[in-house]
Amino acid sequence: MSRPEHTRTASTNLLGRGGGGGGQRVLDGKLAIVTGGSRGIGAATCENLASKGCSLIINFTSDGSAGKTQKLADQLQTNHGVQCLPVQADMGTENGPAHLVDMARNRFSHPKTGKLQLDIVVNNAGVASKSALQDCTSEEFARLYNVNVRGPLLLMKAAMPYLPHDRSGRVVNVSSVSSSLGFEEDGMYGGTKAALEAMTRTWARELSERCTVNAVNPGPVATDMYGATSREFQEKMSHWTKNAPLAAIRPEVDRADLVENADVAGGRPAYDTEIAGVIAMLCTPDSSWCTGSVICANGGFKFSL
Repeated sequence: MSRPEHTRTASTNLLGRGGGGGGQRVLDGKLAIVTGGSRGIGAATCENLASKGCSLIINFTSDGSAGKTQKLADQLQTNHGVQCLPVQADMGTENGPAHLVDMARNRFSHPKTGKLQLDIVVNNAGVASKSALQDCTSEEFARLYNVNVRGPLLLMKAAMPYLPHDRSGRVVNVSSVSSSLGFEEDGMYGGTKAALEAMTRTWARELSERCTVNAVNPGPVATDMYGATSREFQEKMSHWTKNAPLAAIRPEVDRADLVENADVAGGRPAYDTEIAGVIAMLCTPDSSWCTGSVICANGGFKFSL
């Protein structure tokens, strides 16, 4: 199937569901890769981009995520009139990123010219763990760095031949406040995100005639990863959360489980749609003068300097 054509079809917006869009299809005809797209921030980003008219290559890793990703793809195609291709590829392997781009080329290359253009790349796939210095292992170090650092690097290398040549491309890397706030037991994970931010700045220069390259740095987000954290972890983070202006709980608005847990956590984490909104903003034409930056998408958990 060829690259999606520029069409102007009606689209539902996400305003009533915490997302962006506003019915404006500012990304009509664009094509995006979103890694880790089956759930959480990745799935919310796919929905936001689709609401803006963008077709998608939705990456997922495990066999268990195949059905969920296909369901998401079907929903986005039905609701927004875009094309969606779910692709299973492990971003922590040497061949996974290249396979993802190969599948994009097979599906979306122009039928006559054979050309492919990847307009947007969202490096969202990531893994996390917490280990005190004395408990760090080479195996865990490699697992985190292979997914969080080498994965985006190899994906960008594979995608580079297909990026636009007119500065219209957009790359967004999903980092974390852990890159700069020095949380205990976060040396390895925070280190991977600091490395990703360093690559963001380098790629912004190297790819300046092709695309903008930025990162976002969420704090706690109400995803499966956050749900798996311990009460002890949330209590340790609570003094940070209490100082984040937008983390203040609103009982009449926020989810009941987050309201109930607010005394432990010090407030609420972000909703995945809130992070997706910032990512999608950086993918629009309006962001054309922003590159090499780490955008604070954390409700004031960390203020930019």
